[in-house]
Amino acid sequence: MADKEKSVFELLNSIDVSDKVEKKKSGKNELSYLSWTWAWSEFKKKFPKATYEIKKFVSKDGNEVPYMYDSTTGFMVFTSVTVEDVTHEMWLPVMDGANKAMKDKPYKYMTKYNGEKSVEQASMFDVNKTIMRCLVKNIAMFGLGLYIYAGEDLPEEPPQPQLSDAELIEKYLKQNPENKPNVDEFLKTKSEHEVAEMMKAYIDWSK
Repeated sequence: MADKEKSVFELLNSIDVSDKVEKKKSGKNELSYLSWTWAWSEFKKKFPKATYEIKKFVSKDGNEVPYMYDSTTGFMVFTSVTVEDVTHEMWLPVMDGANKAMKDKPYKYMTKYNGEKSVEQASMFDVNKTIMRCLVKNIAMFGLGLYIYAGEDLPEEPPQPQLSDAELIEKYLKQNPENKPNVDEFLKTKSEHEVAEMMKAYIDWSK
């Protein structure tokens, strides 16, 4: 089985998917992804006997649903893909455009710089989209487009608030008071905007 898995992975991982990658803006981030139709089509061309399964769960009212739900963490969907007796599983939370978990009711949350934000109630359309994204990610476990997901588990950089030039300089000096003489010297020969732009790179936005 190990040899089969290795040959499947090597074949799919060698496929250049760069011209099939689509981009989607999500807040300040740009996400890269493959369409599920292309990914599954390419997958089946290479392995016609490949199969996938959407995991189903019994809801409180006794019906089978294609997701697991928790009132604290939200919705989660699960898929599994099998090729030549090798099965990989994948799971993905149902999220909005800001990558916040969607629940069975709308809710609000506070951000550090932009005040109160809201998350809409999840719909079956949101669940269906997530299932197909989960399937593509599941296929990537076999090698197809796996590199697209490199770095997605890294922590997000804290967002930079919109501050005036004076506020930027003030924030920098609050964090680095020992450098005030240098900033004062810069302000003698440069505009406030130029100095503020210089300070941006040295500000710790998590504080």
